[in-house]
Amino acid sequence: MSARLASGIWVSAYLTRLRLADIPAYVTAKGDAEAGAVVVKVALLDGTARAFERRSDLMTGARAWFLLAEGEERDVDALVSRTSARDPDLWVIELEDRAGRTLLEEDGLAD
Repeated sequence: MSARLASGIWVSAYLTRLRLADIPAYVTAKGDAEAGAVVVKVALLDGTARAFERRSDLMTGARAWFLLAEGEERDVDALVSRTSARDPDLWVIELEDRAGRTLLEEDGLAD
């Protein structure tokens, strides 16, 4: 079993990777630095958005990113707001990218 990276360190590294890829990103909710969950929302700049969250597979224990919501940006924002209101330790990172790039599938970010 591998040790999990503290959330604050992961977020900092993720923001650096996004900056290097010229993907604008903003932390809109700062969660617990050690163990806060992370939601990534990407605005496609056409009125739509997607939000992703990392979950553990209950059978294998593997962690992966899953689509939490997709559709009109205001609807995705509402869901992310409700999720954030229920979990004060949650980090919310918002990206802007017409192609919907999040880099979450890349090595070091995917799991």
